[in-house]
Amino acid sequence: MQNPVLERELTGLLRQRWTIGALCGLTLLLSLLIALRWPTDERMAMSGTRSIEIFQLFTGGLLMTMLLLFPVFPATSLVKEKRSGTLALLLNSPLGPLQIYLGKLGGGLGVAVLFLVLSIPAAVACYTIGGVSLTREIAGAYGILLLTVLMCATLGLLISSLADSIDAAIRWTYATILTISFLSLIPHYFFVGSSGLTGEFVEWFRCLSPIAALMHLLGAGDIGARGVAGNVDVSLRFAFLAVGISAISSIWTVSRLNHKLFDRSRDAGTMVEDRNLSTRIIRRTMYLIDPKRRSKLISPFVNPVMVKEFRCRRFGRLHWLLRLVSICILLSLGMTILTTTQTISWDVATIGGIMVLLQVSLLVLLTPSLTSGLIATERETGGWVLLQSTTMPVYRIVWGKMLSVILTLALVMCATLPGYVVMVYISPGLRDQVERVVVCLILTALFCMMLSAAIGCLFRRTASATVASYSVLLFICGVPLLVWLGRENPFGHSFVENVLKINPIAAAFSVIRLDGFQNYDLIPTNWWFMGITSFISLIVLIGQSYRISRPE
Repeated sequence: MQNPVLERELTGLLRQRWTIGALCGLTLLLSLLIALRWPTDERMAMSGTRSIEIFQLFTGGLLMTMLLLFPVFPATSLVKEKRSGTLALLLNSPLGPLQIYLGKLGGGLGVAVLFLVLSIPAAVACYTIGGVSLTREIAGAYGILLLTVLMCATLGLLISSLADSIDAAIRWTYATILTISFLSLIPHYFFVGSSGLTGEFVEWFRCLSPIAALMHLLGAGDIGARGVAGNVDVSLRFAFLAVGISAISSIWTVSRLNHKLFDRSRDAGTMVEDRNLSTRIIRRTMYLIDPKRRSKLISPFVNPVMVKEFRCRRFGRLHWLLRLVSICILLSLGMTILTTTQTISWDVATIGGIMVLLQVSLLVLLTPSLTSGLIATERETGGWVLLQSTTMPVYRIVWGKMLSVILTLALVMCATLPGYVVMVYISPGLRDQVERVVVCLILTALFCMMLSAAIGCLFRRTASATVASYSVLLFICGVPLLVWLGRENPFGHSFVENVLKINPIAAAFSVIRLDGFQNYDLIPTNWWFMGITSFISLIVLIGQSYRISRPE
C-alpha cells in the first residue's frame, strides 16, 4: 500500500456504491444457489455426489462472474487517464513505469480478490458436505480463478494502453476474453482426435480457456471431447499459458508507459482527388471503397447525425464496415463447409446450436459497444450541448444515432446467414425451424440494441453505461443457463422453463431442437418478452432524451 497509485485505485473503486452492491449481490446470489441445491437425502449427502455437483455449479458461476464483470476495471484504467490528461502527470512524477503499472494492476486485482475472499465461506460449505478435496478441488479451482483474473487484468491493461477511447478498450477487451474463453473451444470440438500439427495446435489452443481447465480439474467432463479419451492435463497447460500471457502483456504494457505513448505522429496522407489522373484511375479500379477518397457532402435527405456517427467511429467508415462484413461472411462460409462435411457424423441440431451460439455471442458482444454510448458519450464529451444548438428536433437526433446501429447490425446479420441456407438445402424439413431461428436472431438484435440504448441514456459516463449494458445483457443470457444446469435437481421442469423464457439463447436452442432444450416450450413467450422489453426501452430512451434536452 506504499504505492500511491494502488491506494488511489482501490480507494476509488471501493468508494463506489455499485461496487459494494455488486460484491454483496453476487456473493448473496452464489450463496443462495448453494442453499437451493443443498442435499436433503442423507444417503446422497454421504456419497458426496451432491457436494461435487454443487461445487461445480458454484465455481462455474464464479468463473463467469470473473470473465464478464471484472475485466472492465483494467480495460478502462489507462485509457481514462490518457484521455483526461492525468497519465502525463503520472509519467512526470517520481513514480516509474513499473510502479504505475503495478498500482493499476493491483487496483484491478484487488476487487476481484476481495470477491473471491467473500466466496470462501460458500466453498467451505461444499467441503463440509464431503466429497470435495480441500487440496485438489478447492485449492485448484481458486488457483485457476486467480490465474484467470490475472490474465484478464494484464490483457485489459495492455488493450487499455493501445486504445484511444473507453468504449473501444471495453469492446476489444471483451472480444479478447470471449475468444480466449469460448471461441478457443470450437476448433477442438471439430478436430478432436486429429494427429500431427493440427491436433497439437487445437489441443494447446483449447487449453487457453479457463472453462476447459476448470471442468477438467473438477471432473465435469473434457469439454469438446465427444467421447474421445484424452490424457492431456488441461489445468496444467492453462496455468502455463496464463502465466506466459500475463508476463508478455505486462512487459509490453510497461514498455509502453513512457512519453512516446502520446507521440503518435502519422503521415497525413493525400486525398485521391489531389493525385494525378493515372493514380485516380488505378485506385478507383482496384478499390471497391477507397479509404483515401474525399467524402461527399451530406445530402439534405440524409440524417446528418447518422452520417456523423458513421464518420466518427472507426468501424463506422464504409471500408471498415465492409471488412467487418467480410470477416462475418468468412466465418459463415466456414460454418457452411463444416455443416456440409460434418452433418453425416453429427446431427443438424448440433451444428445449428453452434451457429446460434456464435451469432448470439456476436450480437451480445457487438451491440452494447455500439449502442450504450450513443447518448452517454455525447453527454460526457459535451457534444450533446452542440446537438441541442442545432435546428434538429430530439427525435431526429435519436433516430439518426439508432439508424447507424441498425444498418451495422443488419449487415452483420445478413453476412452470417449462408450457413442456414445450406442447412435447409441439406434437410428441407428444417425450413420452418430455420425460419423461426432467424426470427429469434432478429428479435435478439433488436432486444440487445434497444435495451443497451435505454440503459446507456441513463448515465453520464461511457464506461458506466457500457458496463451496465453488458451486465444486464449477460445476466439475462447467463443466469437462466445456470438454472438450466440445475434442472431436475433441485429445479423442476416448469421452473426452469419459466426462467428460460427470458433467455434468447435458450429460445433459439429450443427452436433448433438442441439436446437438453427440446423439451422446453419457450416460443412465442420469449418473443413477447423481447418485443415488450424493446418497446419499453424505446419509451425510456425517448423520454430520457427529451428530459436531458431541456435547458438546465
